[in-house]
Amino acid sequence: MLQVIHTSELYNEPHRPQLHFSPVAHWMNDPNGMVYNQGIYHLFYQYYPGAIIWGPMHWGHATSADLVHWKQLPIALYPDSAGYIFSGSAVIDSSNSSGFGKNGKAPMVAIFTVHDPIGEKAGTKNYQNESIAYSLDNGTTFIKYSGNPVIKNPGLTDFRDPKVFWYAQEKKWVMTLATKSDITFFSSPNLKDWTKLSEFGKNIGAHGGVWECPDLFQLNLDSKSYWVLIVNLNPGGPNGGSGTQYFIGQFNGINFIPLTTETRWLDYGPDEYAGVTWSNTGKRKVFLGWMSNWLYANLVPTAKWRNAMTIPRELALKSINNKIVLTSLPVKELNSLIENSTGKKQVVIRNKINLTRNLPHPNKQYKLSFNSAQIRQYAITLSNNMGEEITFGYDSKANEYYINRLHSGDASFSKAFAGVFKAPRLATDQQHDLTLIIDEASVELFADQGLTAMTATFFPKTPFTHLEIESEERFKLERFKIWEMKSIWEH
Repeated sequence: MLQVIHTSELYNEPHRPQLHFSPVAHWMNDPNGMVYNQGIYHLFYQYYPGAIIWGPMHWGHATSADLVHWKQLPIALYPDSAGYIFSGSAVIDSSNSSGFGKNGKAPMVAIFTVHDPIGEKAGTKNYQNESIAYSLDNGTTFIKYSGNPVIKNPGLTDFRDPKVFWYAQEKKWVMTLATKSDITFFSSPNLKDWTKLSEFGKNIGAHGGVWECPDLFQLNLDSKSYWVLIVNLNPGGPNGGSGTQYFIGQFNGINFIPLTTETRWLDYGPDEYAGVTWSNTGKRKVFLGWMSNWLYANLVPTAKWRNAMTIPRELALKSINNKIVLTSLPVKELNSLIENSTGKKQVVIRNKINLTRNLPHPNKQYKLSFNSAQIRQYAITLSNNMGEEITFGYDSKANEYYINRLHSGDASFSKAFAGVFKAPRLATDQQHDLTLIIDEASVELFADQGLTAMTATFFPKTPFTHLEIESEERFKLERFKIWEMKSIWEH
């Protein structure tokens, strides 16, 4: 019998996210096996139940009917004599191509990397291989395939994170696999027997570190279909450490052909990594990332659990300056958490305006949004009575958004944590909008209808209770609004 093991009491610790999924206890990193089935969103994730630091990897499991409220379930996949259960994906094998289905029930098939720590310690190069497991009870329990591994490592020290989808045009499964600093594509008729198709990535995009957690999917723009290839890498992110880049192009069943080879980032903040999309959601593509950075993920000052996921985001394509780019915005389901709102229209910004009285109380998580017909320099500062603060803003001279967490609270755990993080403004017009999702210890910034996204965590000694907006240039906000958001753990 499944038991929901989270309670409101467990989710009241200092810095505990109230709008984001985090496990009841212990370590968590990459989202894995994200698949939608029978009205339920499944989130598997890298999990170590033995401590709040990285250790032998399992697949944790949580489910949601609305992408907002989550139930944490028993561990789905355990390490065994073959090794740890590293990142991967899951699909619904509706045609039973694998033969794992029974009595007309389509199996959920997990595809993952098995990491052999003994082989790694011995200095071998083939200690990561791809394996599969199947479930006939909607992901509650999995049976590992007796013929594992289904893809054997040819001798690469980094050979991992399979993301699989059904390529309907040729009635085959396609796997996107991270292979050192490149991507290798494979295909299979049955999820068991795989053939190498092609490689992508040499001298293309950012290569400051190892490529990880890829994802390939379709999106439409103006009735035309494009393929988006997400590639996470660490280090080498736009603001240091971990980051998520993407490419847009075409996929012909064998090769991915990018429209451009320039480097583009899905999120410019320091704390979004390993992001991929849910499978089996049709034309809608919902993205989720790990809200941390490998520069300090093992060190952040939480006591019972460590790390969380980002807000789920809906992805879309947009044409800007004859370039096709990827946009991301919080899923509309997040609005179900709105309890109260305050707002103003035609707000003139002169120097500094104190908005503290507009802050939700007693809740400490909220959504803030404004728009303006004219983009101007501004800074929005959250602070407490201890002199700690975090600032988000726009620098009109540099044409950049930024998050400044130099004085945001505890940063003693890592020299890489405190800093000013920047992102270019991609929009070319003067119309401007900004949305901030502010939680107990994080902010996610979405500007210009999702053309720019930034994610950052922070750890103040006491919660931020003051809000100010200031500008050296006088300008008018067409609309300014704050929505109070109830906790996802309240039922």
